[in-house]
Amino acid sequence: MAYDLITMGRIGVDLYPLQAGVPLAQVSTFGKFLGGSATNVAVAAARLGRSTAVITRTGDDPFGTYLHEALRGFGVDDRWVTPVAGLPTPVTFCEVFPPDDFPLYFYRQPKAPDLELDAHDLDLDAIKETRVFWMTGTGLSEEPSRTATLAALAHRAKAGTTVFDLDWRPMFWKDPASARPFYEEALRHTTVAVGNLDEVEVATGVREPHAAARALLDAGVELAVVKQGPKGVLAVSRDGESAEVPPLPVTVLNGLGAGDAFGGSLCHGLLAGWDLERTMRHANAAGAIVASRLECSSAMPTAAEVADALAAGAVK
Repeated sequence: MAYDLITMGRIGVDLYPLQAGVPLAQVSTFGKFLGGSATNVAVAAARLGRSTAVITRTGDDPFGTYLHEALRGFGVDDRWVTPVAGLPTPVTFCEVFPPDDFPLYFYRQPKAPDLELDAHDLDLDAIKETRVFWMTGTGLSEEPSRTATLAALAHRAKAGTTVFDLDWRPMFWKDPASARPFYEEALRHTTVAVGNLDEVEVATGVREPHAAARALLDAGVELAVVKQGPKGVLAVSRDGESAEVPPLPVTVLNGLGAGDAFGGSLCHGLLAGWDLERTMRHANAAGAIVASRLECSSAMPTAAEVADALAAGAVK
């Protein structure tokens, strides 16, 4: 079976406060959710009707069991989610200070199981056959995940659509300079790059959106997607097509996960063969819907919800 989308990268348990505007030290109740950016992208695309799977690893513990159950509940194939003995399943906490302050606290010590992905264990044929393959910058931050991620890209050899989520998390690297060579190598094997202004600057050394998009195209991709926060999103393709779309108005509750909803919708639009402007508008709307909700994975919108938001011109 060839999937619509296979993602490769982080998974974990999100423990989000059920009180907004309260420092973590004073929070008394939390909700437990499936998390991890690559995993959330697979969930987001599944919510839009796509066949998806994720390649990642968990701890051999009850939280790992929970993640398998959650993935299956969302319709995401978990066959390539395997346990690592001796390492705990990662947990992530956040604080919720709307509209734009959502500090994250990653508990991935002594090492996250998803960084123990090994090239020898990959189903390279499935990776090559999937219509869209999605990988992340975090997967390049440590071995053996770095070698596994680059091996998957090399084997796929730009078959179909290969998306590099630049996914810059400074706490996982010594500094941007140490990341850039690996980002440059990955860009040579991918067809789409997507990231915010900080992430494109890490990848290319350029921050101005149009210049950064051009730098990503020069690095080897066919489509560069630059998320500009309040200014919306810019997408530029090698063939000259471009779109610059403003954000959809929304009252933000929790901005975390909006980028993953955007990513799942981006994949959906690419699979559907939509033009750039339609794809970006749909992805923006999906992200805005999640920003209006507390959780990430379980907040991913259906196609009908996105259509309603687009028709209304705002998230109600």
